[in-house]
Formats: sequence, C-alpha cells, structure tokens
Amino acid sequence: MAGAATTPCALIVMGVSGSGKSTIGERLAERLGWRFEDGDRFHPASNVAKMSAGHALTDEDRWPWLQAIADEIDRVCAAGERAVIACSALKRAYREVLVHGRDDVRIVYLDGTQDLIAARLAARKWHFMPPALLVSQFKTLEKPAPNENPVTVSIDATVETIVDDIVRQLGLGPGSRTRP
Repeated sequence: MAGAATTPCALIVMGVSGSGKSTIGERLAERLGWRFEDGDRFHPASNVAKMSAGHALTDEDRWPWLQAIADEIDRVCAAGERAVIACSALKRAYREVLVHGRDDVRIVYLDGTQDLIAARLAARKWHFMPPALLVSQFKTLEKPAPNENPVTVSIDATVETIVDDIVRQLGLGPGSRTRP
C-alpha cells in the first residue's frame, strides 16, 4: 500500500444528493488528468427504480452497489490507474466497504447545509433522486471522522474554488497527472 504522502490512486467524492458530487468529481478528474466515474452507474436497475418511485434505499439495497464500486477501485489501483469516483457514501460502514483499509484511497466530503442543497435539488429536473428524499439522506449521513483522513470542503463556493480547495488539501499539483 502507498504511504500517506503518496498520491492516491482513487478519490471518492461523497455527500448527499445535490451536494455536487458529479460536477465536482468531473472537474476534479479533469484538473488532475484522472478518469471520472459516477457511482450512480454502478446501481442495479432495481435501486434506480426504487429511488425514482420516491423510496429510500435500505442497507441491503446498498451493499451490492458499494461492493461493485469497491471492486472498480481495486481494479483501477491494481492497473496503476487513477480515478475520481462520485458516490454518496453516507455512512461510515459504506466508506469502510469502499476503502477497506487502503491508504491509497481518499474520501473527499462535500459539506453543505440542508437548505442550500434543497434549493439545488429543486432546480434539477434531470436526476432520478426526488428532492423529498433529501431529508432521509441527511438523517442517514455520518460525516467522516478525523481518523478516516477525509478532505472536507464547503460547497458554498464556485466549482473552481471547491476544486482548488480539494487539490490544495491533497497536496496535488501538476505532477499528479503521471501514473503511479
């Protein structure tokens, strides 16, 4: 495994729906020259249908989804690649499945108020997550603890400012484009 000062092979951009995981993740990946994956694409169709119908997912619904993302992280890292993956990862247990003790995978937590995120969700018409489920997401959210070594950024800023903050906290610069 990589040391703490080593550039991670994967960044998991986490937060509740509407916090900007996909937007920030895509821009961060672009800035770093890494591949971007939206965790939503790893959901089985049954999960998407359930959320589209306005029903919150259970832990039983989430385990196969989280394991599929963890498997992709392992594949990326084993291949010597780097990726930014957007995934809600709301509970510590979910993040433990994704990271499973690796020190070359980092969590980036997009922190914002429920009011700010609700306003953003209300403006979105194209996403399968109904704004009414935001309350359940905040109820489920367990903010990353210091021993998870997260990068925490406020989402009450421009996309570029948020990405700049993430890159600064990670100590990643132009040299991070190279493969491990």
